[in-house]
Amino acid sequence: MSIILKAENISKQYRLGLVGTGTISHDLNRWWAGIRGKEDPFLKVGSVNDRSTKADSDYVWALRDINFEVKKGEVLGIIGKNGAGKSTLLKILSRVTGPTTGEIKTKGRIASLLEVGTGFHPELTGRENIYLNGAILGMSKAEIKAKEQEIIEFSGCERYVDTPVKRYSSGMRVRLAFAVAAHLEPDILVIDEVLAVGDAEFQKKAIGKMQDISRGDGRTVIFVSHNMAAVRNLCTRAILMENGKCTFEGEVEEAIEYYLENNAWKGVNPFYVNKKENYVSVSEVRLTSMGEENRLISGKPVRIEFFLKNKKTRPVDSIRIDFKIDDVYGKRIAWLSTALDSNLKLENLEETGSIYFDLSKFPLVQGEYILSYVLIVNNDKMENCQEYLKFEVVAGMFYNSPINITSKHTPVLLEFQVKSNFTN
Repeated sequence: MSIILKAENISKQYRLGLVGTGTISHDLNRWWAGIRGKEDPFLKVGSVNDRSTKADSDYVWALRDINFEVKKGEVLGIIGKNGAGKSTLLKILSRVTGPTTGEIKTKGRIASLLEVGTGFHPELTGRENIYLNGAILGMSKAEIKAKEQEIIEFSGCERYVDTPVKRYSSGMRVRLAFAVAAHLEPDILVIDEVLAVGDAEFQKKAIGKMQDISRGDGRTVIFVSHNMAAVRNLCTRAILMENGKCTFEGEVEEAIEYYLENNAWKGVNPFYVNKKENYVSVSEVRLTSMGEENRLISGKPVRIEFFLKNKKTRPVDSIRIDFKIDDVYGKRIAWLSTALDSNLKLENLEETGSIYFDLSKFPLVQGEYILSYVLIVNNDKMENCQEYLKFEVVAGMFYNSPINITSKHTPVLLEFQVKSNFTN
């Protein structure tokens, strides 16, 4: 496949503070260096783009020496933490802003969706904005008209298409903007995290459309998202960015694994929904299998136990514990609740005790998972702890079969029997 986009030594420098570009003295220094054929003196200064540390310079490198190539028909994912430089890079690729140093080489038309309602005029109707965006992309009126109805139907905004865009909700603007960008046949489609604004049905439809664009039409997509499941399903290659630099480039699975291992999961992170006195609280969550903690075995008995503390400052009429298990990509795998067992009675709660779930045959495939839980006492949500515990599942003989089942086959193992009614 031919190269359709090439980034060579892309860097972007910003000045911190209220003044965005620089002072008159700095501009004069740059001018004087330029006429003498010297390098811009302010390219030699500037701190690393780490939003969590105090600045030691008036300048910061939002991007520093970024190099990569994108082939025609490829779907490139760009991942990284907030402030890593992903959106800045997309703005440069879309020519919204220019690089401080370096060069972007592209072939063909680029359509970008960087934020809600990108390129839309709020006073114009949805239909008028379709024609405006098409004209910006260099399409003729006849070409746009041929796609008009298809765009409107895909967006799901047919009732409001002749209403000014300023009256649209953020989700409606994203729907129409994506429909325009995807259907007006750009050679390169650049998508930032804006799809997160849309509802689940639209996100699924949008990802399907991007797959059709790349696989069916052979066009190129550059996709930024914090949704690792979407990146995994959609992209053919990924770039990981950190502090304005590209720290990894390669296969999607490898990039996501590297990112999750080094950045994503930070351990116990309880978030209390309210600040009322927690007269009942969870002191510990313990997962055990065959005598081991937090290392479970597929197909073996597992106990998930919640240890409680009761201050006995108030009467306890009811306790409910819900927990969920997600994979490391953030995809929900399982959910259980004490409310599902009508025979469970929680009366005369002592100062300490535990509630446990027993699973006779643990049904998850090998891999890493994250447990979160919610504690509800007297119908009052006391604790909502997200990403509370990370645990590992190792392969076991769930089935009497030599086949090694992984998450690529299925996240959940089901008990079954195979029978036949064939007769001789």
